[in-house]
Amino acid sequence: MNFQNEKVKKASSFILLAFTFLMTAKAQNLQSISGANSPQDDTNPVFLDEKTILFTRAFHPSNRGGKNDPGDIWMTKKGTNGVWQKAVHCPDLSTNGYDVAMGLENPTSLLVYHQQGGEAGIFYYSFAGVQFDKGKEVPIQDLNLFEGQVTGRVSTDGKTIFWSAKGKVSSGNEDLYVSEKTSTGFWTAPLNLGSTINTQGQELGAFYDPKTQRLFFTSNLHLGAKGKDVFVAKKGSSWNSWSAPVKWEQISSAGSEISVALSTAGEVVWTSIQNSDGFADLVTFAGKVALDIPEEFVQAGEVIATKIEGGSLPPEKNAQPIFPKVSIGKPEINFQKIEQEDQVENYINLLVVDAQTGQILNFNLSYGPTKINMSNEIHSSFLISELVSKGGRFIKVSAENYMEKILPIEELKKMQMARIELVQAGMGNSFLLENIMFARGKAELQGESFKVKLIELSDFMKKNPMLKIRINGHTDHAGDPSLNKSLSLQRAAAVRKFLIDQGISPDHLRTSGWGGRKPIAPNDTEEGRAKNRRVEIQFEK
Repeated sequence: MNFQNEKVKKASSFILLAFTFLMTAKAQNLQSISGANSPQDDTNPVFLDEKTILFTRAFHPSNRGGKNDPGDIWMTKKGTNGVWQKAVHCPDLSTNGYDVAMGLENPTSLLVYHQQGGEAGIFYYSFAGVQFDKGKEVPIQDLNLFEGQVTGRVSTDGKTIFWSAKGKVSSGNEDLYVSEKTSTGFWTAPLNLGSTINTQGQELGAFYDPKTQRLFFTSNLHLGAKGKDVFVAKKGSSWNSWSAPVKWEQISSAGSEISVALSTAGEVVWTSIQNSDGFADLVTFAGKVALDIPEEFVQAGEVIATKIEGGSLPPEKNAQPIFPKVSIGKPEINFQKIEQEDQVENYINLLVVDAQTGQILNFNLSYGPTKINMSNEIHSSFLISELVSKGGRFIKVSAENYMEKILPIEELKKMQMARIELVQAGMGNSFLLENIMFARGKAELQGESFKVKLIELSDFMKKNPMLKIRINGHTDHAGDPSLNKSLSLQRAAAVRKFLIDQGISPDHLRTSGWGGRKPIAPNDTEEGRAKNRRVEIQFEK
């Protein structure tokens, strides 16, 4: 069953081609501030002045908590030649936990967010030159109701703080919130900006310019998003009135952007993931470039913003449409209501895209009682209750020359997400083998769930007999590095043996062991270490 018409497909292909050409030309004019392909994530840039930037660097050996530290504050300064110098660590602003420079409340007072040992708070730091002295904690009501890691920036006039975090009233993942400084010097509780800004995906890295009343942020679900891109919206009469966000094409790449900041001199610095290692680097334009910031906005209307401490998100009549009816590179979610004995159920509408490019794909959809037996075709718009009543527990999304994706129906219900990303069997593309788990220090495959995923992979390779893959094994960081490298290679070999037993030619299966060099989660918890003990598949032909 094919769900996307040819007209939409051709239009999206044209847009992708134009976008790729634009990025190829633009990439020549970019320079890395923090070190391209450095094995750390550099995020949340903040200008102290036109020649000084603070940012958060994760998992660097020089961090206060060592290579397991989720984020310390670092500084880079622009030299007399106009080039940003090598970043230096700021131990006076950092802890053994997670630290974020928020920005200047006034010319001599810096606000810094610390999260350590389950406690989180904002603190004043006074400074002269590069010397920072910690002061008292900033009282902000309900800040502890945020979940997970928090990022944020003080607006350029020092009167507001814009947060990105997951709260009790978030639309999906991270949402954007605002706190205002009162006449008494206190800060108001974070206020959710509502559904014009926040989607069911991720909204990150907010930067607000009060002079132009423009909000800059990144999102993976607004119109045109490919990965996470930079969007701009203009404030209306209040914090619950915004224009429809417009993508800033000039700095949005085929990778993912996480945050953006502008100096008073008109220089833009942003976080981008454009390297093969998947690490976030700070980048800016090499030389002076005229910024093509979106200036034309369409007011989206009033929505009801909600305080973090309770209540619900804006009523649907005020929040709709969260997603427009026509969308390229993001899901179309049209909620249709069915009344069933005093309860309302929403139809789930899927849109399937290429995981690397965001291009819309033609796809087939089926369901069944088990991951192995899913042969019943269904329409792309469906009710979960109907599938459950027919014995369905899983859905399978497939597209030609792409790895299939199988989702438990209950997981889809919890996610409330309609964007499905598939990995193409193209040179260099890779994906994580989900549910492939190993005991600590061992190479034996655990449990039974791994068999389903490996059988899926072997069936896909049989349908594509020319396909060759590399099996990359990984460990957590515990123990001797040389032993970990050997162990990771053994884990890759265990997967290779299973595939050979399924009838795959050994000549089409290559292995590599990376030890603990490429973590995808913090190593300071057992949950994180378990995620790092993994196997990834990379297509080579």
